[in-house]
Amino acid sequence: MPARIQLTLAAVLGTVAVVLGAVLLFGSSRANERPDFTVGPDGFAGAQSPSGARAPDFDLRDEDGKPISQRSARGRVTVLTFLYTTCEDSCPITASQILGGLDDLGPEGKDVATIAVSADPDVDDEALARRFLVDRRITGRMHFALGTAEELCPIWRAYGVQPQGDRYEGRCPSRKATDPRATVDSFEHSARVVVIDKRGFQRSAFPLDQLTSEALANDVRRLQAETP
Repeated sequence: MPARIQLTLAAVLGTVAVVLGAVLLFGSSRANERPDFTVGPDGFAGAQSPSGARAPDFDLRDEDGKPISQRSARGRVTVLTFLYTTCEDSCPITASQILGGLDDLGPEGKDVATIAVSADPDVDDEALARRFLVDRRITGRMHFALGTAEELCPIWRAYGVQPQGDRYEGRCPSRKATDPRATVDSFEHSARVVVIDKRGFQRSAFPLDQLTSEALANDVRRLQAETP
């Protein structure tokens, strides 16, 4: 074999060896990576909800004025959160983590019902809700549930979530106003994400400081594997 051909062949084989080595090294490092969340004995990354805690139903309208309810999501895993359209801190972060979780699920993420319930109904309207979803690049993957304070108050209370601002005190009294043991004496929006199973039961929940896309995907994936 001519020397030039031998040198060319050696160079090609050397390049192939380097590429294969890099692939094997990368694959090994990925395999040894640990998730940036921990799971409990039940397999959930979020806080486990009390057994038998059914997700309360509601009849509201979405960002397009169409009816939206919790029962319409039965048969699918639901990710439920509480946001408001003018929020500039926690809400964009929450929406981003939820979007990341849906992306982490791959094709299965398309079968997740994702609902953001308004935490500021005096301000939130259909146009603002649509704009929020567009800005967060989550249009078509999350729906924004809108209603009046009177319609939303039972939902806020059922999930232990407080709306944005003190102006809702009269129409939806704070916990301290109705429960002397409560420590909250004014309303302040609290971000929370709840994962609901196919039968409509709350199964896990995340406060914002514990929410990651990977942890959320873990809990959704676990519930998707369950038989209704």
